[in-house]
Amino acid sequence: VQLQASGGGLVQPGGSLRLSCVASGRRTFSMSHMGWFRQPPGKAREFVAGITWNAGRTQYHDSVKGRFTISRDNTNDTLYLQMNNLKPEDTAIYYCAADLPRIDGLGHPKYWGQGTLVTVSS
Repeated sequence: VQLQASGGGLVQPGGSLRLSCVASGRRTFSMSHMGWFRQPPGKAREFVAGITWNAGRTQYHDSVKGRFTISRDNTNDTLYLQMNNLKPEDTAIYYCAADLPRIDGLGHPKYWGQGTLVTVSS
């Protein structure tokens, strides 16, 4: 089982990026709660957003509400994170995760992607 995240890069404050996470392996993740986490430089990893298996519910960290949108395409086993109005404090390595016990970030996901770096700087 692999989660491959992509889409990170350098962007100016106020800009946008779209992260993708493709799941591959012997199982489908269409029945799995999934999410995004991030680890800012020198800090602990933190929850960003979560989505239920059928995309019926989503939850976000307060710091990204109204700016980030999590979505998924179960046909292609792909998870997305649309990030708008990016701020320097959004700079972090972003990780996708699968088999979340809860979509609010509590608990421990079973599967993790390798991370993609997002740098917000002028």
